[in-house]
Amino acid sequence: MECKVRWTGDGASFIAETESNHAVVMDGAPEAGGRNLAPRPMELLLAGTGGCTAFDVVLILKKARHAVTGCEVSLQAERADVEPRVFTRIHFHFRVTGRQLKPEAVARAIELSKDKYCSASIMLGKTAEITHDFEIVEA
Repeated sequence: MECKVRWTGDGASFIAETESNHAVVMDGAPEAGGRNLAPRPMELLLAGTGGCTAFDVVLILKKARHAVTGCEVSLQAERADVEPRVFTRIHFHFRVTGRQLKPEAVARAIELSKDKYCSASIMLGKTAEITHDFEIVEA
């Protein structure tokens, strides 16, 4: 996998160009010279982790032929007070929507993502305590 990140020459704004030919703009906080025009890099790291695990959960449930119709994950993260300001705790709250979803199936999909498939959360688990919970919403 490859990615190129280029400073725009303005404040703390950067553009990342991914191997799949997509662009993402990032900006720093105003106190760091940014203009608050885009997400911070650490926000994108957290968002990417949420996307990675939600993707897994949906795919696992669909492959097992469960009637999943929606999946939302809210992440709450804490960071170290000193540099490097790594994530130290991340809580994932899944809200999975579907028809007659069994709690055991949803819990298993989340566990498989956490322990085996979600590369992002497994990497972040090296510095952060990661916890999960979920709710099921009947469609």
